[in-house]
Amino acid sequence: MSTDSAVSAEPAPARRLLPLIVPALAVGVVSALVLLGVSLLADRLQDVLWETLPDALSIGRYSSLWVIVMLTAIGLVAGLVIRAVPGRAGPDPATMGLVDPPLPPGVVPGLLLVTVVALAGGVSLGPENPITAANIALAFWAGRRFAPGAPAELWLALAAAGTIGALFGTPIAAALILTETLASRPGTGALWDRLFGPLAAGAAGSLTMTLAAHPSFDLSLPAYTHTHWSDLLSAVVITSAGAVLGLAAVYAFPYAHRAFRAVRSPVLALTLGGLLLGLLGALGGPLTLFKGLDEVKELAADPDGWSAGRFALMAVVKTAALLIAATCGFRGGRIFPAVFVGVSLGLCAHALVDGVPVAVAVTCGVLGVLLAVTRQGWLSLFTAAVLASDMNLIPLLCVATLPAWLLVTGRPQMQLKKDGTPLR
Repeated sequence: MSTDSAVSAEPAPARRLLPLIVPALAVGVVSALVLLGVSLLADRLQDVLWETLPDALSIGRYSSLWVIVMLTAIGLVAGLVIRAVPGRAGPDPATMGLVDPPLPPGVVPGLLLVTVVALAGGVSLGPENPITAANIALAFWAGRRFAPGAPAELWLALAAAGTIGALFGTPIAAALILTETLASRPGTGALWDRLFGPLAAGAAGSLTMTLAAHPSFDLSLPAYTHTHWSDLLSAVVITSAGAVLGLAAVYAFPYAHRAFRAVRSPVLALTLGGLLLGLLGALGGPLTLFKGLDEVKELAADPDGWSAGRFALMAVVKTAALLIAATCGFRGGRIFPAVFVGVSLGLCAHALVDGVPVAVAVTCGVLGVLLAVTRQGWLSLFTAAVLASDMNLIPLLCVATLPAWLLVTGRPQMQLKKDGTPLR
């Protein structure tokens, strides 16, 4: 067969991409519904644990005693659930990233259950990692059942994109993250051909979540109208400081994980982790509990409501809480707590130097911490920018990314190999 005839026998790109639309939309919608269902259940349980129950016992809702008791109890319950459910709710979460190979479908119910417990109980982790893992497992199972000829990577990409689109309320986040993922993997075809299905899934996920829950990352920060030379210096310093703080947690990650594994019993390790989280919550205050998304909006609504020392304390406490929660065995993601750390750090910088614009301080703090914690450049830049929803900040953030990236690139990641050593 001639080369010309072989080329002509291949289907045109449009004919290859069109069949992806229906499964991509379906996966995106289901991914958003799983996220929405878990979030609603966690919110309802949170109301019971932090409002109804302490009121019935005549205990202050967020008193130090209740915070310590509740987080310790949540650790015990999570440990018991993990021990009881099939598959132990998945692998060690310290070894898992945001987008990983599919888990067995039998693991999903237990994984979602323990995620609801952690989210409702005030653990400093977000829903992104376990929800993405659950949706990938479900999409892979359904895809193998109804379209066995499709490549496994397709279902992984569609589920990841649908979940990320739902989490951030926009398919752009999914496209940016998967661009980095696809760039590191061999493949054929134009990049946008490879992103076609995931982008459709991300759009379906984000639209479903937007119509159902109206999520917003916009912190309504004061408008940033004009760039000054001093702002450029401030941006570089704050972003680099955020990267250093994030790297401190990254370097401590394997040591904390090793300490909890030395306990041997997962139930005891999670109970101990819950106790430590409770002590940190009592020290840092209620705003340092939970995943952090609602809490950063409260911080940003009153940038002058706390002192520089208080903002610094909250940043350090949340960093320590993220480190403990991610290494003792709780299931959850690290993006949302890292955003809280960055916002607190940025507001600390603004409180120390009043001339630093709030929007610059907050977005650069988030950018630096996320670069260290996630090692995802596009995700970090996108998240920082979307918090302010101000295009005037984009050039400043791009410049601030460069020195911070030099600090974090080549360093260990906040994820471990099976043997407990950090990924690089």
